Amino acid sequence: LGGPDPLDYVSMYRNLGNPALNVPEHWHYVSFGLSDLYGDNRVHEFTGTEGPSGFGFELTFRLKRETGESAPPTWPAELMQGLARYVFQSENTFCSGDHVSWHSPLDNSESRIQHMLLTEDPQMQPVQTPFGVVTFLQIVGVCTEELHAAQQWNGQGILELLRTVPVAGGPWLITDMRRGETIFEIDPHLQERVDKGIETDGSNLSGVSAKCAWDDLSRPPEDDEDSRSICIGTQPRRLSGKDTEQIRETLRRGLEINSKPVLPPINAQRQNGLNLDRAPSRKDSLESESSAAIIPHELIRTRQLESVHLKFNQESGALIPLCLRGRLLHGRHFTYKSITGDTAITFVSTGVEGAFATEEHPYAAHGPWLQILLTEEFVERMLEDLEDLNSPEEFKLPKEYSWPEKKLKVSILPDAVFDNPLH
Repeated sequence: LGGPDPLDYVSMYRNLGNPALNVPEHWHYVSFGLSDLYGDNRVHEFTGTEGPSGFGFELTFRLKRETGESAPPTWPAELMQGLARYVFQSENTFCSGDHVSWHSPLDNSESRIQHMLLTEDPQMQPVQTPFGVVTFLQIVGVCTEELHAAQQWNGQGILELLRTVPVAGGPWLITDMRRGETIFEIDPHLQERVDKGIETDGSNLSGVSAKCAWDDLSRPPEDDEDSRSICIGTQPRRLSGKDTEQIRETLRRGLEINSKPVLPPINAQRQNGLNLDRAPSRKDSLESESSAAIIPHELIRTRQLESVHLKFNQESGALIPLCLRGRLLHGRHFTYKSITGDTAITFVSTGVEGAFATEEHPYAAHGPWLQILLTEEFVERMLEDLEDLNSPEEFKLPKEYSWPEKKLKVSILPDAVFDNPLH
């Protein structure tokens, strides 16, 4: 299936599976055009044979073949074309372990399979071509509960669990759109493994694209200068250059966590969200370059704030416990990047190197980027006070939390507030 643009092409094959490995017959879809097909700078810049070919990968998808099905459905090809279009438009690439929040059945049916994880294709190994190296990333359809588990823990861990459940993917991670149960309903013991993984490892999710904002409450109300404007203040201290890819990638790419589509459009009807996090080290770090993803201006200085007000929509606010328990209590950081502007909010723990927020000055802003340093003791208290965020069905908006002695306020607001540029 293809069109005039190289990114539009998807090949479809009938795969007989492997009965010895309990792999059922299925349809196998493979894209071509994300990698460099020509080597003449027509579509991709040719950078040599040792580097990546084009974007360095192609997408694949395995769909269980239904009884009596004589031809492969075309919707997976359209899905892959949409993802490819996002890559070309944004120049953001995918990696194994990434996940895509789709919030809609992948085949536009009533299926529970409404999101995607990405992993290495089990059959197709990386290929050295005359125009560079190509890897093959397989799309795996998952349920909402499985996506949330990947967010709370990590994508690779959930993929490994899916491989152990034949009806949920099996060793080749074949998507069955008729699957009506999550892996946790099929085998309740798997939830225990996820819970243990979260407790031991924390979360690999280092940031999301979100509906969020922040205000400097220490600034007099009559000051009409925007709280996120560039401000010349104290020169930031030199930041660590180690282990920094995570925050830079998060701010540049992000993950959609709203029920409404939010990231760069794949088409007029749908947008997708992407977690493009990388495995963190135990000792996280930030660097000044990450702020350039928000506002690329070398003259921006850091200023300390006395009191701040954080604002989130309900979907974003629901991830605050994950941020606190899964990230900060494990010595890491977590970033909310606004989908409506340059604003970003990064929570950091005392173990994060290179942050411009310190224990002495826990609230610090670098242009529109706010950092908030939280001690472990305060994180534990916040988790207790924010416990009702885990029960969205009982949640009434707007909702406000306040810690006066810390000069911190958090509000959970309706989506409409963030759709209004004068919020």
